[in-house]
Amino acid sequence: MRHLKAHRKLGRTSEHRMSMLRNLATSLVNARDERIVTTLPKAKELRPFVERAITLSRHAHNLEGEDTARAVHLRRQAASFFHAGNMAQSASNGRRGQIRAPRTAGVAALKRLFDELGERFADRPGGYTRIFKLGRRDGDNAELAIIELVDNPRELLANENARKRAKSAGSSKKKSTRGGETSVVEGSKGGKKAEKASASEVAPDVDSETETAGDDE
Repeated sequence: MRHLKAHRKLGRTSEHRMSMLRNLATSLVNARDERIVTTLPKAKELRPFVERAITLSRHAHNLEGEDTARAVHLRRQAASFFHAGNMAQSASNGRRGQIRAPRTAGVAALKRLFDELGERFADRPGGYTRIFKLGRRDGDNAELAIIELVDNPRELLANENARKRAKSAGSSKKKSTRGGETSVVEGSKGGKKAEKASASEVAPDVDSETETAGDDE
């Protein structure tokens, strides 16, 4: 029986594996393109890990009223998915003239998670990430993959450009169709005018021939 064997061990101890997933989640949330390249097993393990944190931020965004205690509780729960802040903060707080230590990437990721991603995925019940396979890596032949957040700015821009191209193609097609119909109508009108002109040219010749025959008689 496969009891307690739900996840991949990834060749690491529990502490090492949890630290690695926290680092990957921090990199994914803080990435400018909202995507990272890693091996396929790591990406498949990271997906449920980071999606649980995003779900907590979504619940915090959807709280009704000013339930600050619940919001703080959800934020503290989500903080466990990232590395804690700089431990040197407390040591440097009480010293005069000392530069305050910078906040870590985990704190920045938690801030972005609740300020931006919770609002973006407020109406999405799960499925916040997608995985693309990249093939195998030279050297160790490990299978690589891209894991990214859905509805990222790059994806929205591509969808908007595709929509504009489809709209412009449809409008140009309509214009060409209308132009063809106009040319056909003008051609038909021109043909009728030409027929009338040719008939008028032929008619005087017939009259002149009749007058000539009368003079001969």
